[in-house]
Amino acid sequence: MLEQQKTTEKPITITGTGLHTGNPSTMTFKPAPINHGIWFKRVDLEGQPQLKADIGNVVELARGTTLGNKEMKIHTVEHIMAAFAGLQIDNLLIEIDANEPPVLDGSSLPFVEAIKKAGIIEQDAPREVCIIENTIAFADEKLGIDIVVFPSDEFRVTFMVDYENPVLGKKYTSMYSLEDEFETQFAPARTFCFLSEVEMLHKNGLIKGGTLDNAIVIIDREIKPTEISYLHELFNLQENVKINTEGILNTSPLRFQNEMVRHKTLDLIGDLYLLGVPIKGHIIAARSGHRANIEITKLIRREHEKMQIKSRFSSAGQLKDVVLDAQALSKILPHRYPFMLIDKIIDLVPNERVVGIKNVTINEPFFQGHFPGHPIMPGVLILESMAQAGGILLLNSEEHPDEKLVYFTGLDNVKFRKPVLPGDQLRLELELLKLRKSICKMAAKAYVDGDLVCQAELAAAIIDK
Repeated sequence: MLEQQKTTEKPITITGTGLHTGNPSTMTFKPAPINHGIWFKRVDLEGQPQLKADIGNVVELARGTTLGNKEMKIHTVEHIMAAFAGLQIDNLLIEIDANEPPVLDGSSLPFVEAIKKAGIIEQDAPREVCIIENTIAFADEKLGIDIVVFPSDEFRVTFMVDYENPVLGKKYTSMYSLEDEFETQFAPARTFCFLSEVEMLHKNGLIKGGTLDNAIVIIDREIKPTEISYLHELFNLQENVKINTEGILNTSPLRFQNEMVRHKTLDLIGDLYLLGVPIKGHIIAARSGHRANIEITKLIRREHEKMQIKSRFSSAGQLKDVVLDAQALSKILPHRYPFMLIDKIIDLVPNERVVGIKNVTINEPFFQGHFPGHPIMPGVLILESMAQAGGILLLNSEEHPDEKLVYFTGLDNVKFRKPVLPGDQLRLELELLKLRKSICKMAAKAYVDGDLVCQAELAAAIIDK
């Protein structure tokens, strides 16, 4: 059963202070139409510029996820994005008069409560969903970070942290149902940091809005008596510094025994929602932070875009490991027999690279004359095969590929390494080097059984039919 897109029923406003910038911030959630997505609007800036909450707009990852462009920035968006993900909000306009949402209590719960107070309504359009069909993984060996995404019928998260600090140590958590568990088990989890980090973060212009009311401060070193007044000033405390039984500087108890790892899960959920669509998959993360979260989200987007192309053009019964079969190619390319010189696309990363296959058989019409008794595939047709694979890469960067043509305007550094014979299978690999408006340049290589047979640089222009 298809799920419908959702937005809020009416506007609602939240006011507070930004966690890192310390700036006062007023934010209003406003309903938005179908297929709008989540957008931020800086009402405090001239022209009131807008910016989509999208993985492509991430510009900074210092202790939080920052979106930005030449006109504006929005810092620390992960908590608010997690609230949208948890309540399955697809379309919303967020008007904000500062460069960071208010931190409130350091969790996503106040945002969840505000959205529910405004009301959530279904819209007359189905939600697009990113269905994970193949395992996707990201690892950083130096930092010991691993994230793996597996196929699953639902969105699930398993998260593990492993800190040397005894307060945290090894902790893990699992979320099996976003709908049933997010609001009560993960949205209330607050942000945290170590006491040893506080002064460094403050000197770097961060946590200016951090207090013991909106962040858990974990004690990981001895507090000297001479520091008491400094800590009072830093956290704007009106009472003496207290250490609770969990080794936490805060006077209030933890909301969960493993609240810190739940908050790391919250951050991951928020960062993943910058994909722009919900995910059906099981994410298993070990020691992940914002940088790794964004990297795995980028990898997921690549696979999602590939699947979008496949579902858009492919025929029923197409093999799983084929992105575009011959019938799908005929919907994109204008070529027909005897000049369709590519049989299938087996890998495609939009705006980056493409891998195509050309099966060279003795039945190719050009073998009758090139050459009788000694058939060799003409080099110009190897280049044409490359060009057609490149055409698939370029046309899929266009909103309406059926209305465009690719004209190749130049060839550079062409080298033929080995002859291509009947029975060979050409593997065509092209990488996009440059794309500016409708002009592009690609590096192309053709292989047979792993041996390089031809390489070239192709220049092309995308024109209207």
